[in-house]
Amino acid sequence: MQIRFQPASVADRDVLVGFMRQFYAIDDYPFDEPSAYSALDGILSDASLGRVWIITEQEAPIGYIVLTLGYSLEYRGRDASIDEVYVEAGHRGKGIGSRAIKFVEEACQELGVNALHLEVERENAAGQGLYRKNGFECHDRYLMTKWTSR
Repeated sequence: MQIRFQPASVADRDVLVGFMRQFYAIDDYPFDEPSAYSALDGILSDASLGRVWIITEQEAPIGYIVLTLGYSLEYRGRDASIDEVYVEAGHRGKGIGSRAIKFVEEACQELGVNALHLEVERENAAGQGLYRKNGFECHDRYLMTKWTSR
């Protein structure tokens, strides 16, 4: 199994949006294709926002991972979030998710990131297990969100 993490470019937009559609369907998240393209264009054209990689096996795209960059006083500077990680169903359970997380951790070191965050659905026991196995800890906090634009 030859897994690689290829930096995504604007030329990869259609592949990424297709993966996003599949990923959002898992938890029945609303998916708006024009908004997905717009958000991708933002991060793909501005490295200060983060990075996007396509996960490939034998050069065929099988998923993607997105790292967004931020800054936090609590975490003493640069922090980041694994915003989205998706591996096609037929490729899950083979350690690819763990490899993707390790890859992003190495990227974080190169980018001077002090803390790496992610979100996982409360019902997603498999995802929680994967993330705990890779060193992520739960906080006794709630993620709260307010949309400031729609």
